[in-house]
Amino acid sequence: MTTIDPRTEIKEFLSSRRARITPERAGLPAYGGNRRVKGLRREEVALLAGVSVDYYVRMERGSLTGASDGVLDALAAALQLDEAERDHLFHLARQSRAPGGPRRRRPAATVRPALQQVLDAITDAPAWICNGRYDVLAMNHLARALYSPVLADTRQPANTARFVYLDPKAAETFFVDYDRIACDVAAKLRMEAGRNPHDEELIALVGELSTRSELFRQRWASQDVRLHRSGRKRFHHPVVGRLDLDAESMELPTDPGLHLTVYTAPTGTPTADGLALLASWAADQSRKSPARDMRTGL
Repeated sequence: MTTIDPRTEIKEFLSSRRARITPERAGLPAYGGNRRVKGLRREEVALLAGVSVDYYVRMERGSLTGASDGVLDALAAALQLDEAERDHLFHLARQSRAPGGPRRRRPAATVRPALQQVLDAITDAPAWICNGRYDVLAMNHLARALYSPVLADTRQPANTARFVYLDPKAAETFFVDYDRIACDVAAKLRMEAGRNPHDEELIALVGELSTRSELFRQRWASQDVRLHRSGRKRFHHPVVGRLDLDAESMELPTDPGLHLTVYTAPTGTPTADGLALLASWAADQSRKSPARDMRTGL
């Protein structure tokens, strides 16, 4: 893959969302039992969105240049898009409208020293910062201990997407919910592609994963998108065992494109005890070899 073409992205996204909705689900009568298309017809989407068939056909062929926010909202409602899918549609429309290329600032490849200080001040919970490409840009000491399997790859920066798809045996052991994680990673990369289709490093990453992983090719072709959200993440750490952590993820408003994630556990739970054990192990590793970087593995 040498480029991410916004017109192709629009075409494949809209057609994939249309294909998943039956007339019954859309509240339309289904005449006859021999429909040639999977899901809604184009004219049915146009009817639901309140636009002409010709106009919708132009949109599905990759042109959102003249689509107003009102039209996009109507289209999102017709296709029953969720929050992430609606945001993705609007990202694609902005790229379609932008003359001479994208207007969004390129995601940061480094973090400000003040942000590293914030991470280091969080001493009882793993905390780390990544960009939309899943590059791990900064971590506190406990996050480096937690993510030691991911950081075993000596390439810098470490990249969670590469770990998930290019080292699947290790990833399946580390992530208890590996299948869900794999889906989410591809979907969030697809979301980032809508925001930044001209990001050369993102294009290279998607190309590498597409070339080397059949699973990624399948997940990428689904056109699914996800937002960075809070939730439960379950790990099997090679030293302390099972950890069921509550993840809080947020975009940093002063550093567009960067996401801060913090993992915590309720006091008195086995996972809280596991985090304390992980902190003790990490401190012991540092005492044994002060110059050793946790990224070298166990």
